[in-house]
Amino acid sequence: MEQSNLNSLEKRAAVSLALIFSMRMLGLFMLMPILAIYGQELENVSPFWIGVAIGAYGLTQALFQIPMGWLSDRFGRRRIIVFGLVIFAIGSIIAGLATSIEMVTLGRAIQGMGAIASAVLALASDVTREEQRPKVMAVIGMCIGLSFAVALVLGPMIAEAFGLQGVFFITAVMAVVGIVITLTVVPVSYTRGHSSEVTASKSNIMAMLFNGQLIRLDLGVLILHWLMTSIFIALPILFKDSGLAVTDHWKVYLPVLFLSFVFMVPMLIVGAKKSIEKSLFVFAIGLVILASVLMVFSISIWPLIVAVFIFFIGFNFLEASLPAHVSRLAPAGQKGTAMGVYSSSQFFGAFLGGVSGGYIAQNFGFSYLFAANGLIALIWLVLAFGMKLPASSKRVSIPFEPKAGLDYQEFINQLSECGGVMEATFVADERCIYLKVNKTDYDRLSVDQLVEKINQKDSGE
Repeated sequence: MEQSNLNSLEKRAAVSLALIFSMRMLGLFMLMPILAIYGQELENVSPFWIGVAIGAYGLTQALFQIPMGWLSDRFGRRRIIVFGLVIFAIGSIIAGLATSIEMVTLGRAIQGMGAIASAVLALASDVTREEQRPKVMAVIGMCIGLSFAVALVLGPMIAEAFGLQGVFFITAVMAVVGIVITLTVVPVSYTRGHSSEVTASKSNIMAMLFNGQLIRLDLGVLILHWLMTSIFIALPILFKDSGLAVTDHWKVYLPVLFLSFVFMVPMLIVGAKKSIEKSLFVFAIGLVILASVLMVFSISIWPLIVAVFIFFIGFNFLEASLPAHVSRLAPAGQKGTAMGVYSSSQFFGAFLGGVSGGYIAQNFGFSYLFAANGLIALIWLVLAFGMKLPASSKRVSIPFEPKAGLDYQEFINQLSECGGVMEATFVADERCIYLKVNKTDYDRLSVDQLVEKINQKDSGE
């Protein structure tokens, strides 16, 4: 009988990995609400360079995310996590010692090279049981979301007390704490080898890039983080110019984020229960467009706050929905590849948002930046109308040793005909069968009997 609760190892993995992930993301996020203001003291500063510095980590994250996952397959998860945190700390120190905006940008780019997300999630998968894995991933995901909210509060406070340098040095300290946690608390994982359900497969990446439905989601998360990064080039300055002290910005960010979650969670629940997820997805993009339009015409602080509130209702709903949809659409046995491409798209969007937002703000002004965001979101809305979501599904993996003389195609066809099986894939190198199954109609008994029948036949021969 399956245990319904996390065991002690899974709890330890969930908490320790969530802490590592959160501290790293906290260090990245803390810069967003402060660089546009405190970066004015740096040499050669301009709105364009502010945007580049904010988004620089996104470019290197996008480039290194999948390769770091591959390295963790080969050299071990904990080694790569420690290696990534060391790189992140070095980048933080370089940015902290910088006197020019170009050096801050270099430090941010080096921070992004410590791309440990895929290694952390792969380790979480290694040390958890199949049925408990969603809980562990949910804990990590919630902590990432919380770190964003905390960063918007802590960033201005730390910058006011210790300056921009202090934010970077504290970020470096967080990386060191993360290394200590990795070496002392995180469970040791002896990787069984590459699994395309966990990390990206080189052979499957091109297939993901030509999957029309997955590409819609990848472009969606790219645009979402493009918009989110770009608005933080403008918001801190607009709040300050409206008479709100920098140390009081958290009084806007915290209630806005909290209330946006209050509105967002019922949308997720209703969407799943009523099977109107696509309609609410499109509605959420509409909220982002509305918020962008309101930002264009906001000439005082309260209309701007309302616009930011509407933006984050849409943002939080879309941020929570997109990875779930990617998981549902990913072919059986290729979830790791699909999520790898998705994560790279997410970070590349942050880079584009920083660069384009900085360019528009410098040459045309903040109103044009928000107008451009609205136009980009409108393009996404058009793309989203063509989105097709399959029935709610889950993934099942079954260890299976290759059999001499077995007609694998016929075997997979038989598995596919079992009740509730939507897709079946056998990956010989991994000695594993991957199934995508309908959550409500999955006939596990039929699948188990078929696998057992093949095993018995092989044993008899």
